[in-house]
Amino acid sequence: MILSDKDIKQALKTKQIKFNPELDLTTQLGSCSVDLRLGDRFRIFNHSRFACIDPQDKTIINDLTKLVRIKKGDPFIMQPQDFVLAETIESFQLPANLLGRLEGRSSLGRLGIVVHSTASIFDPGWRGKAVLELGNHGRMPVALYPGIRICSLTFEQLSSAAEVPYNKKKSAKYVNQAGPVASRIFEEDH
Repeated sequence: MILSDKDIKQALKTKQIKFNPELDLTTQLGSCSVDLRLGDRFRIFNHSRFACIDPQDKTIINDLTKLVRIKKGDPFIMQPQDFVLAETIESFQLPANLLGRLEGRSSLGRLGIVVHSTASIFDPGWRGKAVLELGNHGRMPVALYPGIRICSLTFEQLSSAAEVPYNKKKSAKYVNQAGPVASRIFEEDH
């Protein structure tokens, strides 16, 4: 079951779902979702420095990207076919009985901007900022300004609370992430 606007307001009031900073419900609350805003930090890829990405090579993964911060009022220009990691302004916490599902906004999708490749689900027990997998599938560059509503988040009720929420998993690589963290796939057992 997906929470309605009424249910979302109740979950916020009872602190079942928490956001920091608090949401402006007049602009960020939809009928069954909340909009999240684009942060000012982006992780861009140094694609010309390496022949390929080796997911098991921690050194390459760490050197593959660099963090850039956009000044207030300046745009981040997404070039055609580009891929970057970005953050939301808001961090959030989910209880053990709800999951969050991130979706792009149609108005940006119509310009060619997608906000996730695969990471659309936030497990029960999630804590941290959403990292967006931004791509420009269009043929023209698109200016993205920190602070714009970049994506929406819906909430789904589980049939019962998760026995081991994400924040309690030993394998949770991104718990409490505070920005656009690079892939940590090298931490997995293969």
